[in-house]
Order: sequence, then structure tokens, then C-alpha cells
Amino acid sequence: MKIAVVGSGYVGLVSGVCFAEMGVEVVCVDTNTEKIASLQRGEIPIYEPGLEQMVRKNVQAGRLRFVTALQEVIDQAEIVFIAVGTPPSADGGADLSYVFAVADTFGASISKYTLLVTKSTVPVGTSVKVKEHVKAQLARRGVDIPFDVASNPEFLKEGSAIPDFMSPDRVVVGVESEQAKELMTRLYRPFLLNNFRVIFMDIASAEMTKYAANCMLATRISFMNDIANLCERVGADVQMVRRGIGSDPRIGTKFLYPGCGYGGSCFPKDVKALIHTAEGYGYPMSVLQAVEEVNQRQKRVLFDKVVQHFGGTVQGKRIALWGIAFKPQTDDIREAPSLIIMELLLKAGATVVAYDPVAMEECRRQMGDRILYARDMYEAALDADALVVVTEWKEFRLPSWGVLERTMRLPAAIFDGRNIYDKTEMQQLPFTYYYIGGGQ
Repeated sequence: MKIAVVGSGYVGLVSGVCFAEMGVEVVCVDTNTEKIASLQRGEIPIYEPGLEQMVRKNVQAGRLRFVTALQEVIDQAEIVFIAVGTPPSADGGADLSYVFAVADTFGASISKYTLLVTKSTVPVGTSVKVKEHVKAQLARRGVDIPFDVASNPEFLKEGSAIPDFMSPDRVVVGVESEQAKELMTRLYRPFLLNNFRVIFMDIASAEMTKYAANCMLATRISFMNDIANLCERVGADVQMVRRGIGSDPRIGTKFLYPGCGYGGSCFPKDVKALIHTAEGYGYPMSVLQAVEEVNQRQKRVLFDKVVQHFGGTVQGKRIALWGIAFKPQTDDIREAPSLIIMELLLKAGATVVAYDPVAMEECRRQMGDRILYARDMYEAALDADALVVVTEWKEFRLPSWGVLERTMRLPAAIFDGRNIYDKTEMQQLPFTYYYIGGGQ
């Protein structure tokens, strides 16, 4: 089977290489000539565990290649996936210009029946507009070539995208014809050996499923952060509360970890986009509006704790920051809480020294030389008045407290933004320890 994947960013590249791993002949398309040239050289533009090795393996096997124009390969493709970006627009909606550009090229180029599948995260109703763009191009050419559109939203988690794709909980596919359903069934048949489900539905429901899933997870995070903040005020410990409610099978433990807010390319954008979609239909998404409000407030919780600890000012203080990426196992810093925290600390007159295992270059591109960059976690803490832990990388979970005691300026404070340390153990160390949902 031969497919084309338009967009060689996070979703497109991971999807393309995983399909190739299952024996599909895949061409990844991107108009960014520099990116395609880098991929052709075996250079991967994003950090994702296992991705570089899998790309090289499938390129060498001849199942994966990279080009800059869809027109070059569309005649050989049975399915074309749209996996381009849908960044937030100024009003909070999704910018669909890249999606429609692919639809226009598709309509201007196809010569036989081809299935056009949207994998990008798009608002409900986008498939109708995609179809209109394709039909307009066919009409301009004066031809009547059959085609179908479908929706196949991705549910990948950055940091575990390859195992998520290869062994997913479920695959959601929205179709409106038996021919499209048969093609998608054939494409995913090799994955069925892993005993997961392909759930077929109408396209609008598939588009909504993606947003609803991410917004539900974001809601659980913001709810738990709200509970954590209240726990600090009433004298409860959110860690105990989390275990208590998580033991209820109706609730479970996933995404109930309090912290310093969610970030990344999906949750913030998708929450805003669904709120915007609902507004277009005259319906207020009150719960999601609160989710967004809580998350924005949560991103400054650690800063507020630091300022309070130092008596209302951090002017002249040296603050070490562990973790820049919005989550472990990725170099993605989009909407990361660390960016908010660093900006607030700098504005308040503090010196910030940051370290992250993989996101340092991304941070340099955004923060420039306004902060200091350490070569490792302990260098970041050298002569620091406080340590702020923002991302729960594994190497941060069991540090040498003795080294920190010798290198930080005592009395020093540690602000645990992900609750990765044991409160009882921390009380035995010569640091003032703060965490989310339990105070000091």
C-alpha cells in the first residue's frame, strides 16, 4: 500500500515512519525545503525517543522517503494524510490555512480516486470545508474525479509517541463511504495483531472525539490543581486526597497529579479551540473556560511561592530551574510553565540559571541570553538561593542532596512543581521544602 503524509512535523513524521515500519510505502511531504533536506540527510528536527533510529531504518529499506511537493507523488498514493499544523489564531480558534492549502493542492493534482484523510487536529465541520476546497479545484480543472474525505485524529503523547502509535488504545476513524472505510481498514490491518480497536464513526464525531479527549484530560489536571491550592489553605495534603479519590474505580489515578500547570502543543490549543467552536454556535463552554483560567493561574504558583519565601522580593536572588520542556522525554517548550516562571523571575529582578536534558537549544531560541544555561543539573544549582523543579525528568527524581547542600547558598529553598520528592525525607534535609497542594 502506498500513502503520502503532508506535513513532516511531530504528527506527520511519527505517523509516516510508523506506517512504514508496518510495511506501507510512505512519502512524507513538506514545503519546508530545509527540513526535507535535513530529513534526507538523516537529521531529525524533533526529539522523540526511538524516532531517529526508526527513520533511518525505513529510509534504508526503501519504505520511507521525503519530498517537497505533493504533486510529485500523488498519482502513486491511495491515501493522502493531512498532518500540517493548526496553530491557534488570534481569536482562539484554529488556523486552518495550511489544511486548506493541502486540500487545494490535492484537488488540483489527483488523477484517480484518492482518499484524503485529516490527521491534524481540526474543529468540527472542517471536513466539509476541505471537501469544498477539493471540489472547487476539480471544477476549475473541468474534471469530475471521485474522491473521499475522512478523519483519523491522532492521540499520541510526546515522549511515547512511537509505542502509542504502534500499540494504541484505539484508533478513531471518521468516514462517509464504504470505499473509504475499506481503505482505512486495509491500512490499519497490520496493527490489529496488537488487539486494539478501530472505531469507525461519522466524520463530525471523529473530529469532536479528538477535542473532547484532550479537553477531558486538561479538565482533570486543572481540577486537581484547584483542589491542591485549596488543600494548602485548609491544611489538607493533596497527595493523600489524590490517593483517596484515585482508588475509586469510577475516577482512577490518571491525570490526577497536581503540578504547576499543563503546556505543550495540544491541551492549551485544543481547549481554546473548542471554546471558540462552541462560541460560534452560541453555546458557552463554562467548564472549559474555568479549566483554562485555572491553568493560567497555576503557571505562576511556583513564582508566588518563591516570592513569598523571600519575604516579598527576589531582587538579586539566584534561582536554579530544573526542567524547561513542558513534560519529560521531549524538547517541546510550547506553552511550557517554565517560560512563564522564568519571565516572572526575570521581571522581578532575579537571575535564572536553567538546565534541561534535551530542551536547552529550544530555550535559547526563545529566551536568548536573558537567562544563564548550565551544563548539568548541579551546575545550575551552584550558588543558587533556591531550586525550582518544573519538569519531572527522571534524573531529577533522586538527586544527590549532599552535593546540593555543598553547592547551594544555605539556607536554601526547594520548590517542587511536580511533587516528585518525599515530604518526610525532605524534612530531614537542610532545605526549606515547598510542594504543590501541601504548602511547606
